[in-house]
Amino acid sequence: MLQISHKILISDSELEISAIRSQGAGGQNVNKVATAIHLRFDIGASSLPAFYKQQLLTLNDRRITQEGVIVIKAQEHRSQEQNREEALERLKELIKSAVVLKKKRKSTKPTRSSQKKRLDSKTKRGQIKSSRRQIID
Repeated sequence: MLQISHKILISDSELEISAIRSQGAGGQNVNKVATAIHLRFDIGASSLPAFYKQQLLTLNDRRITQEGVIVIKAQEHRSQEQNREEALERLKELIKSAVVLKKKRKSTKPTRSSQKKRLDSKTKRGQIKSSRRQIID
């Protein structure tokens, strides 16, 4: 069971976890042992509330496929169990981040003094550039 919040739990039957061989350097251990974890989680077929599903599907994340399946590959650690825990933690963080409501931005006008400072700095910069020009009599 993966606990997302107090009320929301994901059962192990909804998660598809498979062990695969890791990539990269690592010597004999990498070549012999399948330590990397490939986790698949189908958003549409899950027991998550509708709001969670909707927010996850609207996310622009490369880990979410067109079919609405979250695919996570964990291969950082040397042991399969640590990679499994990391993959589950990444899934949990992804789901939590999807439902955090972002504050709506209030548009503001620049202050009068900031506008004056900007224009003064532009004028000063223009004077510096004009003083570099060649003087023609």
